[in-house]
Amino acid sequence: MSKTQKHQQPSWFSKLSDVILTLPQYVIPQHTLSVIMHALTHSQMTWFKNAFIRFITWKFDVNLSEAAVSDRNFYPSFNAFFTRELRQGIRPLAAGKDVVVSPVDGAVSQIGPIIEQTIVQAKGRSYSVEELLGGDKALAQRYDNGQFATIYLSPRDYHRIHMPVAGKLKAMRYVPGKLFSVNPRTARAVPRLFARNERVICVFDTEFGDVVLVLVGAIFVGSMETVWAGQITPPYGKTIENWTYVGDEALSFEKGQEMGRFNMGSTVVMLLPAGMKPFNQEWQPEKKIQLGQAMN
Repeated sequence: MSKTQKHQQPSWFSKLSDVILTLPQYVIPQHTLSVIMHALTHSQMTWFKNAFIRFITWKFDVNLSEAAVSDRNFYPSFNAFFTRELRQGIRPLAAGKDVVVSPVDGAVSQIGPIIEQTIVQAKGRSYSVEELLGGDKALAQRYDNGQFATIYLSPRDYHRIHMPVAGKLKAMRYVPGKLFSVNPRTARAVPRLFARNERVICVFDTEFGDVVLVLVGAIFVGSMETVWAGQITPPYGKTIENWTYVGDEALSFEKGQEMGRFNMGSTVVMLLPAGMKPFNQEWQPEKKIQLGQAMN
């Protein structure tokens, strides 16, 4: 191992710190706290929602100048503010039919090729595509030698999710699970994090093959929703649910069109089949990315 590689490896102290600081998440009532947060973020008590909006705007340095409506008083609830629309034209889409664009604003968590059905979660941690997809082995096999990108959305980010390429809705799967935080520290500390948390798996038929967007839930993510099914959580299910879409139900989406949203921050994992243009190497872990930027 080179000196550079040694320098890049987390120290034993930082690893221990990550584990210790993450331990409380194993014992707190994750789903109960998330239900409470969901109720609070939808409260329309003027003094409460205004105070909440002011705090988050200050704490996370939210750039309201990018919002379609920058007046904080306009929003009837904190959630309406949190899922605010962007100003038209503020996120131009990279041109090219074979160009994959970022589906969200956020930061790259991990990105790269899928090797032997394995996705990298963090240094020294990985999980399988089959686990991520809730045990769907047939679907997982379509991503042999494909690519993945994991993008983390912080509380300051825009929280709507858009299409990375044009495609037609094919299937959706809800997989129940834990609600660990998905911030970088937890990703380093919790094994198989994105394959353990609750998630909504959306499959789109594209001219390049099936492209998957996995919406990963997290603590205090009050709900996940799609434009075709509305709010999916809460309530939080206990069994895997599947939907298939044919005929008029198989909605077509243009590249850049909104397909869903998070209420509070979380993570999107994107899976691309083999044969697509590889991701640009400029995208590295922790690098900020915006909706519409070219990824390959």
